[in-house]
Amino acid sequence: MSLFINKRSSVGVNNRHQKGFTLVEIMISMALGLVIAGAVIQIMVSNSVTEKLNRAMASTQESGRFIINRLRAEMLMVGLYDQMNPKLNLNVDIVNENNFVRNHPVILPNEFAVRTTLGAIQGSNGGNDTLVVSLQSNMDCRGYVLGYANDEEFYVVNEYFVDDNKLKCRGFDGRYLRGQKAAEGHNSHKSMTILDDVVNFQVTYGVTDLASTSGSAIPTRFVTADDIQNAINDGKTIVALRIALVVRADSDITVETKPSFRLLNEANYTPSDNGLYKSFETTITLRNMKNFVRSKA
Repeated sequence: MSLFINKRSSVGVNNRHQKGFTLVEIMISMALGLVIAGAVIQIMVSNSVTEKLNRAMASTQESGRFIINRLRAEMLMVGLYDQMNPKLNLNVDIVNENNFVRNHPVILPNEFAVRTTLGAIQGSNGGNDTLVVSLQSNMDCRGYVLGYANDEEFYVVNEYFVDDNKLKCRGFDGRYLRGQKAAEGHNSHKSMTILDDVVNFQVTYGVTDLASTSGSAIPTRFVTADDIQNAINDGKTIVALRIALVVRADSDITVETKPSFRLLNEANYTPSDNGLYKSFETTITLRNMKNFVRSKA
């Protein structure tokens, strides 16, 4: 009987030493768990936003580098005309054509009777500019040969402009524009988008004085498209271009404060929303025009 009593007593002692979590301890644990979970979620959200921002910035930077490099490559050839090039199509008076291209590296409105509105235009009230240039090439800015053989070179006129936040270009056969031949090939003159999300496009033109250049052909000043004709009448020649543009990130990233950009001669430009924007600018020497000016010195 005493053995039985001792066993019950031992069980009772063990039960008295067993403890669970109190309500306060459970509530504290839950609170700590919520704090930790909240911190983890915040870190994940922050990392996601940072990654999205980095992608948007990288994409915008890449778009800007692409368009600046492309425009530089194409503008470097403005004013090019090589009468000795064996690939040049000879179905027109190339001496006359050479003189025309050299004296019209940038096309102004009313240069061509078949398309009087084609020409470099200064956008009003800070609006987008239009750039139109001349050169000898084997294709226009869209990659079309306009009815010529694939290896032939001819007089090309390229137009660059912004429409619906897209930087576009279209090319023309200069000989068609001058009334020397009928339009052939891809002469529908439909534009082609070369970069999306371009919200501002500005151009100024570096001019030098043929009479006082002393062979340097360094631009003495930069003018807008509205002032080109006056500069030409004053004995100036275009030898450089400055191009500036603003690109918007192709994402829904927003910034707290709207950015503001000063592009060339224009007043400050502020986008209409709080998206991510970046500006790009380059100065391009028209080496063919500089050589032309030097040969006149």
